[in-house]
Amino acid sequence: MKLRVLGCSGAELPGHQLTGFLLDDTLLLDAGTVGAALTLEEQLAIKDILITHPHLDHICGIPLLADNIIQNGVQHRVNVVSTGAVIAAISAHLMNGMIWPDFAKIPSPEASVIRYREIVPEEAFYPGDFTVTACLVNHTVPAVGYRVTKGATTLLYTGDTGPTQRIWELAGELSALIVEVSFPSEMEELALLTRHLTPRLLHIELAKLARLPSRILITHMKPKYHDQIQAELDALAIPGIELLRDGDTYEL
Repeated sequence: MKLRVLGCSGAELPGHQLTGFLLDDTLLLDAGTVGAALTLEEQLAIKDILITHPHLDHICGIPLLADNIIQNGVQHRVNVVSTGAVIAAISAHLMNGMIWPDFAKIPSPEASVIRYREIVPEEAFYPGDFTVTACLVNHTVPAVGYRVTKGATTLLYTGDTGPTQRIWELAGELSALIVEVSFPSEMEELALLTRHLTPRLLHIELAKLARLPSRILITHMKPKYHDQIQAELDALAIPGIELLRDGDTYEL
């Protein structure tokens, strides 16, 4: 499984792109960054987008991707996949005909650029060659993480979450984990209020896993605190931890 980091920051600044991960060129995990990192040809290879939650930094690339498809006269459909609550929020508040055209109906409802696919947490589904299971996590809006398997490789992506439980119970044997750490540990009160993690909280969460994966990839850091978070994670001396960077590619 090839993992390409389109963006992995918890805020947008020069050199810091919003959350988006591309698996094997066809499956997106969140869509905060799409067109800013991919050529048109690469965008047209995307078949499915798994959305963790409806915050703007995880969905803002969807309408721009749809616009790139339609303006180039290409007949291509992208499935936007998530729970009913997340899809309802995107439909009502993003591509609603006011903020952006409703590409779930363009050029026609039968041949729309975007098709919403509602999934149920803890029920496996099968986009392309992948087996995926969503799991509810603890955020300020309806949110899920995803367990993605292809062949012998399994990736767990938490999305945005504060301290949580069920996703760790469902994790099983993992090849890699993408997990958020948004704030340094001294900002734990704010992290808990906004339902994010710090290095200290991450340490507690990882103890809930029966076995740590060989790769623990850290995402969603606020750029201002990047160096402080890295120093705190280094001090924990947890094997396999690595801070993601925009543009990185991994063979998992």
